[in-house]
Amino acid sequence: MPPVARTLLRFGSRLGATAQNALEVARFGGLDTADEDASPCEVVTEQRIYRLRHYFPGGAGDGDKRPVMLLVPPLMISSEVYDISSRVSAVAELHRRGVDPWVVDFGAPEREPGGLERTVTDHVLAVSDAIDRVREATGRDVNLAGYSQGGMFVYQAAAYRRSRGIESLVTFGSPADTSVGLPFGLPSWLAAEGAERIPDALLRSLDIPGWVTRTGFQLLSPVKSVRSRIDFLMQLHDRERLAPRERQRRFLEREGWVAWPGPALAEFIRQFIQHNRMLTGGFVIGDRLVTLADITCPVLTFVGEVDEIAPPPMVRGIRRAAPRAQIHEVSLRAGHFGLVVGSVAMAQTWPVVADWARWRAGAADLPEPVTTVTGDEEAAAPALPGGAAGYGLQLVAGIGGNAVRSAATTAVRAVRGSRQLFGEAAQNLPRLARLERIQSDTRISLGLLLDEQARRVPQDVFFLYHGRAYTHDAAKRRVDAVVRGLVHIGVRQGDAVGVLMSTRPSALALVAALSRIGAVAVLLRPDGDPEREAALSGVTRVIADPEHAERAARLPRVRGYVLGGGGGPDRDLALPLAKLGLEDMERIDPEAVALPGWYRPNPGRAGDVAYVLFTGDGEHLKASRVTNRRWALSAFGTASSAALSPADTVFSITPLQHPSAILMSLGGAVVSGARLALASAYDPETFWDEARRYGATVASYTWSLLNDLVNAPPHPGERHHPVRLFIGSGMPRGLWRRVEERFTPARVLEFYASTTGEAILVNLSGKKPGSLGRPLPGSAEVRLARYDLENGRPAQGPDGFAVECDPEEIGMLLSRVRPAAIAAAPRPVRGVFAPGDAWTITGDLFRRDADGDFWLVGREAELIRTAEGIVPPGPIRDALGDLPYIDAVAVYGVEVNGTELAAAAVSLCGDERLKPLDLSEALLRVEPELRPAVVRVVDRIPLTVGHRLDTRPLRAEGIPEADGRTYFRDRTGAYRPLTETARRRLLKTAPPRTASR
Repeated sequence: MPPVARTLLRFGSRLGATAQNALEVARFGGLDTADEDASPCEVVTEQRIYRLRHYFPGGAGDGDKRPVMLLVPPLMISSEVYDISSRVSAVAELHRRGVDPWVVDFGAPEREPGGLERTVTDHVLAVSDAIDRVREATGRDVNLAGYSQGGMFVYQAAAYRRSRGIESLVTFGSPADTSVGLPFGLPSWLAAEGAERIPDALLRSLDIPGWVTRTGFQLLSPVKSVRSRIDFLMQLHDRERLAPRERQRRFLEREGWVAWPGPALAEFIRQFIQHNRMLTGGFVIGDRLVTLADITCPVLTFVGEVDEIAPPPMVRGIRRAAPRAQIHEVSLRAGHFGLVVGSVAMAQTWPVVADWARWRAGAADLPEPVTTVTGDEEAAAPALPGGAAGYGLQLVAGIGGNAVRSAATTAVRAVRGSRQLFGEAAQNLPRLARLERIQSDTRISLGLLLDEQARRVPQDVFFLYHGRAYTHDAAKRRVDAVVRGLVHIGVRQGDAVGVLMSTRPSALALVAALSRIGAVAVLLRPDGDPEREAALSGVTRVIADPEHAERAARLPRVRGYVLGGGGGPDRDLALPLAKLGLEDMERIDPEAVALPGWYRPNPGRAGDVAYVLFTGDGEHLKASRVTNRRWALSAFGTASSAALSPADTVFSITPLQHPSAILMSLGGAVVSGARLALASAYDPETFWDEARRYGATVASYTWSLLNDLVNAPPHPGERHHPVRLFIGSGMPRGLWRRVEERFTPARVLEFYASTTGEAILVNLSGKKPGSLGRPLPGSAEVRLARYDLENGRPAQGPDGFAVECDPEEIGMLLSRVRPAAIAAAPRPVRGVFAPGDAWTITGDLFRRDADGDFWLVGREAELIRTAEGIVPPGPIRDALGDLPYIDAVAVYGVEVNGTELAAAAVSLCGDERLKPLDLSEALLRVEPELRPAVVRVVDRIPLTVGHRLDTRPLRAEGIPEADGRTYFRDRTGAYRPLTETARRRLLKTAPPRTASR
């Protein structure tokens, strides 16, 4: 046959085969591959959410000791991803290599009864249930494996179970940190902020059909998708060549995709995209709080070097999310699907997985491709020219994309910075604008703001307590019930009601209910002196929790009630409430209480007193009346200064009765929509466990509260911790530095605020530890005035007005008072800087530096009146606190023959020793006349119940004996160990010093 004829014949035959195969594809969706059977399996159980499949169920009989592998698919892909064909079958390869494979099959939700109503919680609990069933059937712990989002389910289920019954985890392209970006390097805020603008009702009803998910994944890898289709068309004439990959092609292009239920999508986006709680912790499964930090079993994660759907940084986030787990990694030059499907997967992924399972069973060595991650190092991976995007371009034209990618990265960083700046401004401007509009008769209160949140986001979590989550809707129902109970016992608007409770949900509900009525919550301190506090505030009703019921019953001239500890007709508190004269409010049926005609919810005005808070003890006990405006000022100020958002969780480790809890933690969370995590008690040993479980991003403090935490031994939970800010007031300068050094990248956000006045300072930048920053926008105007300390009033200039201090000059902080509030202001003064103006004396001495930042020098009550003049404690405290081995510093006066000597007590870090030379050099920064006469080393400086340094015991001890731990200032100005001769000289009336250094 002539060559031309043979060519035409081959062309015709090829054309005919192409047409025949194309017709079959058009009619049936693909080529017939009936000879490829699925791997044998049996359905062991069928539950509402899943079926449990056991592959190759014959096993090895009763003596089967093979390691068990339970495989979990992602939501949008069917479980057949693990058994696509006889040539591409993970379960077959695992079985062949001595592993017992099981698969969780979620089915196709669009075809399952109630399938489109499933949530993430449903799937995680299903995986946990499957683990129990496999363990029961095999008698062995389970190696739990998951692909893509299935791997996220694996992490979540392991954390939910705290690794119980799990031998190891294996994940393939499963993100654990969405903050590092989206596919193709897009910034994560695009999804986070976009999701924030989608209403919950719409998101929950938005079921994603399988074809939409399939199209989206194909668009994420367009080069590979186009190339695959071109290859298929070019080889359509060769059936034998296409047949081995036909089942795989059909699976990826059509048959393998299933719908994504709307509720699961909403939960996934809210918790893990918008709030990134896979990394930070605090995600909710049912009503339980879960954190990946509770994972303790080994983890093997497969990373696709060219994975555009789950880029390596997202997958490697598990190193930070699970600090207690030993992380192992295999890095493959593969895309997202190539990790589990295709030639790379069959040649590399699944053999390594099988060897890993056998290694965990003690039957093999650790597979060679597995890298054990130690510390924070990156696992070694071959470099890809141009990164993942460059690799994709090389598939088309062989050209790297370095320049384009570099420019894009720079642009993204610039946009991210601008976006963060403008995003925070967009959040804060409405808050500050609302604050500016608050007048004395404006309706504003805790109850009102809680109602606003309950209307706007009823299913969002409001607060967290003891590992449980409570939504705004649930909280509102509880508050409404307590309101009716309060009405039943006769509480009306304006009444003062004592609250004697530990931090607990019932205490929060009671405070909110009193605000809802417009009554005053008098927050008695269980660790204080409730009897004196009740008498000082004049309350006639006190509501206690069961733990403090007996103390409430002992309060004179007070009617007592009990709330909390669970309700219902079978309630048994094991307390003789009737004999104690207490009424159990939990037995009041809210439905039987009719609301009276006078009741209007949230009637509180800005000028109304909302809370009575107590500070100090003994003769220094003080009751502070806090108005709704003062509370709102702190609440909006905290939310704005800390840039709080619904993605944050504020961890309140101070008791609810403490000003920092009620004003800052609770207030800031309610205003911003952030979650509030309540600690029943503060314990440095459990702080990081709780912070991880709650997903805390902001933690409160007061005074020296964090000292024990910063001195505690290293805790696994503090590695890569989620806390970005510690917020509070009164932190000593040295402690501030040590907190930021140890817990980096978290920083300290320090406030200054009085509970009665409206002056608020905040150190926003954090660049000057110890500084209290500048006035918060919207708070009262402040000025520093020269002050006559002897007579307790501002010093006057020639014109009769007060004189404002120059930079670095010490003066009294004055806070401007609104005319409507002058009658209630403490220590008001008029005509200070201009005729008719009104100010209040805060009692706090400050200096203002050249940049305009304020520094606290000392409180009026702390001043030491020596023979040489008045000594404020601040300069001494700061100078000594800057020594790196000083733990805490207390400055006080010791009475000696009618005058005082300035003294300082320091405690040291660890086994450090105080060096006289260091002491002398540190105090050179202090003016000679302001330096202490004595510096002593003590084991521990006592604290008040509010965690302030308590100088009273030190003052009572006077000048200690010459014990080798006390130093005095000699005539040259240097500090030397105290001798008995020097001590006797100090105990005499101290003459003014003539020498200085």
